[in-house]
Amino acid sequence: MSGASDAIQRPSAWSYVTFPRPRRSSSLRLPNHEPPRERSRRSSTGAKARAFQSRKHGRLAAWMNQGQRSRLIKTVLLSVVFLVALYYLSARHHVPSLPSLRVFRGGGAAGKHTLTTTKCSKSYTPATPLIQYALMIDAGSTGSRIHVYRFNNCGQTPELEDEVFKTTIPRPGGSGLSSYKEDSEGAAKSLDMLMKVAMDNVPEPLKSCTPIAVKATAGLRKLGPELSERILKAVRHRLETQYPFPLVDDQHGGVEVMDGKDEGVYAWITTNYLLGNIGGPAKTPTAAVFDLGGGSTQIVFEPTFPLAADGGMPEKMKEGDHKYELSFGGRDFTLYQHSYLGFGLMEARNNLHRLVVQNAQDANPGSHSWLDSPMTNPCIGVGKSREVQVSLPEGHILGASVTVNMTGPAAGSAELCRSMAEKTLHKDKECTVTPCAFEGVHQPSLEQTFAREDVYLFSFFYERLLPLGMPDTFTLRQLQDMASRVCEGGEAWKAFESIPNAIAELEDRPEYCLDLNFMLALLSTGYEMPLDREVRIAKKIKGNELGWCLGASLPLLSQQSGWRCKIKTVE
Repeated sequence: MSGASDAIQRPSAWSYVTFPRPRRSSSLRLPNHEPPRERSRRSSTGAKARAFQSRKHGRLAAWMNQGQRSRLIKTVLLSVVFLVALYYLSARHHVPSLPSLRVFRGGGAAGKHTLTTTKCSKSYTPATPLIQYALMIDAGSTGSRIHVYRFNNCGQTPELEDEVFKTTIPRPGGSGLSSYKEDSEGAAKSLDMLMKVAMDNVPEPLKSCTPIAVKATAGLRKLGPELSERILKAVRHRLETQYPFPLVDDQHGGVEVMDGKDEGVYAWITTNYLLGNIGGPAKTPTAAVFDLGGGSTQIVFEPTFPLAADGGMPEKMKEGDHKYELSFGGRDFTLYQHSYLGFGLMEARNNLHRLVVQNAQDANPGSHSWLDSPMTNPCIGVGKSREVQVSLPEGHILGASVTVNMTGPAAGSAELCRSMAEKTLHKDKECTVTPCAFEGVHQPSLEQTFAREDVYLFSFFYERLLPLGMPDTFTLRQLQDMASRVCEGGEAWKAFESIPNAIAELEDRPEYCLDLNFMLALLSTGYEMPLDREVRIAKKIKGNELGWCLGASLPLLSQQSGWRCKIKTVE
């Protein structure tokens, strides 16, 4: 990671000037035997010559004695028999010419797959193939997912035509790579069901030139360097030895624990690429991306700084790790980004439960008997309870973790829950580079530098709000109202009865009140967005999955991103 005074420079990774050369074709010609007609013509000529020679020898025989004539006749007869037999065998076992096979660089004969598109008949430039595929495996904290992308190169930047998406089967304890811990081989084999999707959907001629990469996120980060490296090594070995797809090399992050800053920026690229905000010549305003995962949360946006009061040059973004510069489709962007590890939704739950435990510990010094009784937690639903294992800081008096019974209050209180959620954000932490969002992290003011542009909320924002009937576009005040109804329970839940499966969703998740209030606290208190600010939730745009995967896959379309076509040997 660079120092606090350095901006992250990555212009070359996003340049689409150079692509792999078009898939060259060559003719593989097998040697042909001579055609029978030509052989017959030559044999006929030879027979005439032999007849002439025979007559000549006949005339000479008149001057030969009987012994000489006998030996000459035997020699001629043997020669004739030999030539006739040779001709017969050659004609019978003649091997006809084989047609030339047109072999593509990816292997396989042309014609098995139609590698065309309805968008155009040829690539934008001769240096790019018309159709390309890219594979990306998202090794998340709760499960692994594969994205199979198909692009055409009809325009200046690649156009996504199709996406196939598949996730691992959920299992107790999670199905992500990190859930296998010491079983690195088991972790690698867990991706086989995803690779089958790639094998089934990438055309055979293109497999050896379709790059693949694996990016692990917060779950594997928390596993520690030794175990995570062992798992990544096993994954790399299996993909390289069992499948035909070229794996991106280590220098370009082919199989890696992805840096949180890249995760957010890739999601920003995905969103704005699908919206059509980037990739063309027009300087269209871009959308912000707020991604809430299980272990971390990311924010990425392109701030615009107002002109100085005296009409001078506008203020610029302060230097630091938060500054991310990139080029895409002929445009340069200066983004603000930050990834908050430990503030994803699952971590937020633990942080809040830990606060409840710590408050009880402070109220009962010298005694642990309170651990055996249910603990009232204002963020648990009314009348609900749940046994929770709470991770504690290193060196805590209660140990590494405790298991307690969290019980909801008799009457719901969204305000109390939100207050506790805000405390977990540490807004009072020292801010060394102003202004700050939370946890002492610098962030340009959204209200001043990003007041009217679109804001997209992903992942758990979508998964928690959509089932309760939240529209695609809403204000934070509407989120506050929904959180209040969820926390209140009872009669207030009748508002959700018209939403299919909403009541079942609420009944199944005692921590729904916690989840919504943490989201509200994160957006309004953490990022300091006004309650009347309009935001959007989305899972797909134009039928394509949102998140970081597409943004991370676009650079793979260039072989400068660290891969080479696998050479398919002909046996």
